[in-house]
Amino acid sequence: MSTEPDWITTPVTPDLLRGQLDVEPTAHGLLPHRLPARARRQIPDDQTATAQAQPSGVRVVFRTAATTVELDTLPTKRAYRGFPTPADGVYDLVADGKLAAQATVTGGRLRTITDMFTQAVELTEGPPGTARFTGLPAGDKDVEIWLPHTEITELIALRTDSPIEPARDHGRRVWLHHGSSISHGSNATHPTAIWPALAAAAGGVELVNLGFGGSALLDPFTARAIRDTPADLISLKLGINIVNGDVMRLRAFTPAVHGFLDTVREGHPDTPLLVVSPILCPVQEDTPGPLAPDYDGTTLRFKATGDPAERAAGRLTLNVIRAELARIVEQRAADDPNLHYLDGRDLYGESDYAEFPLPDEIHPGPDGHRRIAENFARLVFTGKGPFTP
Repeated sequence: MSTEPDWITTPVTPDLLRGQLDVEPTAHGLLPHRLPARARRQIPDDQTATAQAQPSGVRVVFRTAATTVELDTLPTKRAYRGFPTPADGVYDLVADGKLAAQATVTGGRLRTITDMFTQAVELTEGPPGTARFTGLPAGDKDVEIWLPHTEITELIALRTDSPIEPARDHGRRVWLHHGSSISHGSNATHPTAIWPALAAAAGGVELVNLGFGGSALLDPFTARAIRDTPADLISLKLGINIVNGDVMRLRAFTPAVHGFLDTVREGHPDTPLLVVSPILCPVQEDTPGPLAPDYDGTTLRFKATGDPAERAAGRLTLNVIRAELARIVEQRAADDPNLHYLDGRDLYGESDYAEFPLPDEIHPGPDGHRRIAENFARLVFTGKGPFTP
């Protein structure tokens, strides 16, 4: 006798999703995007195009009494030639706010970056698969399936052993956060363990995560996307990718920040807006970029290749950027009382680095993500923090 449940199959439609800004119909199903189509047409590089399609913070949400849930997907995984192949991405199922089950999907497509500098890519096709969750709590519950934060995920179908209905509206405030690979979730082991997800849970808010690995570059198309997205709270973690890529000098950086903030304010004139500078990153505190990979055959680390003496000519370092961001916010706050500044070293500073070093010299590990989230929740969502209700 078959032990398979009587499945109820539900197509994945946009109304089941949270955390995305757009969806794209594909031959297989639905592909969430974290930038709208207009912005995607202006993306100049594969790095950003890939990062925004990786569904960090995107989740499938519904209410059900099901104890078994399956989600069919076609993942697109990423690897770098010459480096170990990453583990399969993790799907987190959260029931009534608590992590209840995890799954992975084997197979799928593989995008191999053959050159880290030119971002040349080879694509290998592969089949769809299924994330299966069993033993879920009985009774009606709010379910969120958080998609792998670094794995492009086409959504095909949802199967449950009990009917589903739309998720309840809990009236939570929407927090839109923009940042770099750390906000995207680099080195976090699963999607609800990235620091913005942990901070959102602590703050009781709905997360829209626009953390893009390597791509927090003050791009005008990103600013316009933030401008046009409904949000109750907005934070912008700026600076480290500018230094990593050595893409600007101080003369260009200052007006670019003003322009980014001006654009966001066009759509959100009075929304609490927090500018966050980079966390501590010793290799770039006083040394300009660009970064270069340093792989010894076992461990990947990064090193800064610039000359500290060139700071006088406008080359950017993290200390230079922190000072300039603080100055810009102080200047603008005279006319914008809802604009705030947070030094990233208050989220992860010298004592945190001593306790939880950066495994690759630029990204925190799982303990670092938790520490950043704890400090952000304490400084921003409680007491006199700018996002305190």
